[in-house]
Amino acid sequence: MTDNTTGVGSSGRPDAGVSTLKGRTGAGAPAETRGKTTMADGVVAKIAGLAAREVPGVHRLGAGMARAFGAMRERVPGGGGGRAVTQGVKVEVGERQAAVDLNIVVEYGVSIVDVTGDVRTDVIGAVERMTGLEVVEVNISVDDVHLPDEEEAEESDASEGRVR
Repeated sequence: MTDNTTGVGSSGRPDAGVSTLKGRTGAGAPAETRGKTTMADGVVAKIAGLAAREVPGVHRLGAGMARAFGAMRERVPGGGGGRAVTQGVKVEVGERQAAVDLNIVVEYGVSIVDVTGDVRTDVIGAVERMTGLEVVEVNISVDDVHLPDEEEAEESDASEGRVR
């Protein structure tokens, strides 16, 4: 019998091929235990951003200024369409854990408590399922409420140029 925390068998001798820090190593070890996997912050941010956007009641992500700069960036050719996915998302990634901060705009009329609860659930589920990291917290800042009549103003501003 082996004590996995010390790598010492029941006989008191160290087990061959067992590292006290990494588990089983060498040719006899399972493939998933050989080597180390790290996650870039951007990977976790994309997963969290996509998961949050899929929740009904979330109009968009990002604080006011971040949304304004994001809208300008999208209009410029090659302006960083990939950044739009992580707009309003900040993450801290460690070796085994991640923390997520989100800025969201919710639709008028929805329960903010329900929407933020659903966002937390979906973000935690997606990040943990896809990365294997433990999500220790998802902090959400609701920065605005999107009103139905604001959509018409946004569309007309986007379609009209400054110069004719």
